[in-house]
Amino acid sequence: MINPAVTTVRSQSLPFLYKGLALFTPGGDLVYCIDPDKRGHWHTQLCRALQTLLHLPELPLFLVPCYTATLDRWLHPHTQQLQISAELYPRVWRYRSLLNILFDLSDQPWHLITHPVEMCDPWVINSYRDQFPQLWQNNNLIVRLDQLPGHPEFDPAPSRTVATASSLGPAESAAMEAETQRPQGYVLRLFVSSQNTHTTGILENLHQLLEQVLDVPYTLKVIDVSKHPERAEADQIAATPTLVKAWPQPVRRLVGNQLETDTILQLLDITEIQSS
Repeated sequence: MINPAVTTVRSQSLPFLYKGLALFTPGGDLVYCIDPDKRGHWHTQLCRALQTLLHLPELPLFLVPCYTATLDRWLHPHTQQLQISAELYPRVWRYRSLLNILFDLSDQPWHLITHPVEMCDPWVINSYRDQFPQLWQNNNLIVRLDQLPGHPEFDPAPSRTVATASSLGPAESAAMEAETQRPQGYVLRLFVSSQNTHTTGILENLHQLLEQVLDVPYTLKVIDVSKHPERAEADQIAATPTLVKAWPQPVRRLVGNQLETDTILQLLDITEIQSS
């Protein structure tokens, strides 16, 4: 059962300019965020909040984008007049009145995103029901991430979690502690747009190079952005192929024709693993 205190949305004045993102469940629960800096990529954080609050076995990334609504308040660069862009998908169209209240809008005409999304097919969505039955229940859950009880202002950076250990039970605290521990060696992500002979060649060359130059553990994950657009957004991927060194910090990336042996070696900077 969800703590009733979690379902209470505390009133708070919103900034004049901000980006807002809402994520619903098939059962009607909702988590959302307000980002005045407009630099955060929130889909993963919203999914992680649902995972924590509803005790899900995995991040429910299949909800993105089908169950999302996005709002952007910005100033026109020439007239300096307030502009509002509001978009949502058909599965959350019926929640417009609630979104108007949460985002402090007055009869804002929401734009319905009608272009087809393969992942939004009813058969695809329902295929997750046995794995995530909590998402099809209505827990009267309405949560703004930075207003979770006991939570500081939520940081949208991907390395942060949505909850603090003091607000979780022993099992959740242990899981969160394990997640935030420093990984061993290198953590690399290769973003591609499809699996073809070109990307296969890049992957083979990359594997060969890593085996030759690294004497520490490494993790290399290949992510097809056509199948996982939420991962591309979370890592701010604008083109493919892109190689991201997520650990050790600082995060670095190489794009396209930069994926040559010399530049990959510069990206790895073997000395970083010793000073991290």
